[in-house]
Amino acid sequence: MPAAIYPGSFDPLTNGHLSLIQRGLKMFDRLIVALLVNPKKQPLFTIEERVTMIRDAVNDPRIEIDSFQGLLVDYAQKKGVNTMLRGLRAVSDFEYEFQLANMNRKLRPDIETVFMMTGEDYFYVSSNLVREVASLGGNVEGLVPPNVLKKLKAKYSGGKP
Repeated sequence: MPAAIYPGSFDPLTNGHLSLIQRGLKMFDRLIVALLVNPKKQPLFTIEERVTMIRDAVNDPRIEIDSFQGLLVDYAQKKGVNTMLRGLRAVSDFEYEFQLANMNRKLRPDIETVFMMTGEDYFYVSSNLVREVASLGGNVEGLVPPNVLKKLKAKYSGGKP
């Protein structure tokens, strides 16, 4: 399989995401990390900030970092890719991801979704949980890349790193 899209909000990027990116590169020649622009959500970081954080955390020419609005299947068609990489942390993730995968296949029958289990070190980590803990002054070191940790500290300390 030459390429896959790893979609998500990545708000912020976690070490669990990084693990999936690195492991995904063992399966695919190229990986597009695609950030969904969702106008219904109030993200902590802008798309530009998230793209920069991902770019700073990964350094591999086989990784493209991009953003999109609308349906993932339309974005995939535009990119000429028909494989999605999705991470699973727990059984509860599977039900939601299974629904998404089947809807994507209904919308575009040539779409395939590859599910990858999150590494045992990060199965409990989510961007939402990282944001919540960081906002309350908790230590999220080791759960996010160092560059993301720095941005989180700056965001929750009024701009002071």
